[in-house]
Amino acid sequence: MRVFFDSSAFVKRYVREEGTDVVLSWCDQATELCLSGIALPEIVSAFCRLLREDLVSPVQYRHLKTMLMADISDAAICDLTPEVIRHSIISLEKNVLRGMDAIHLGSALALKVDLFVSADARQCDAATQAGLRVVQV
Repeated sequence: MRVFFDSSAFVKRYVREEGTDVVLSWCDQATELCLSGIALPEIVSAFCRLLREDLVSPVQYRHLKTMLMADISDAAICDLTPEVIRHSIISLEKNVLRGMDAIHLGSALALKVDLFVSADARQCDAATQAGLRVVQV
């Protein structure tokens, strides 16, 4: 099963918070992890914020980043293609979304995933409207 995670969901794989167990379960069930290319800088940005706020040490930060890079080594990473942009624009016109959220959704549609996982309620609603099977974490 091809499971797409937006940044708000995939970061829960590394930072324990509400929804972490659900994300870990879907990661275990996935035959392929799918992400938008924008997820990587967004997740590293979250790690950097934790470091700046002294919620993780420099050693923990490096460990988080190393785990992320290892996890994505065989993931399907969707580039910003004309198809992704087209799906993103359609999603923006039909829903109340931020631009980056629309890119996540456009990426999932371009990858033809089996499941879309997000912590963002509006994004989940838009994904459902677009015909995706959705799990909100």
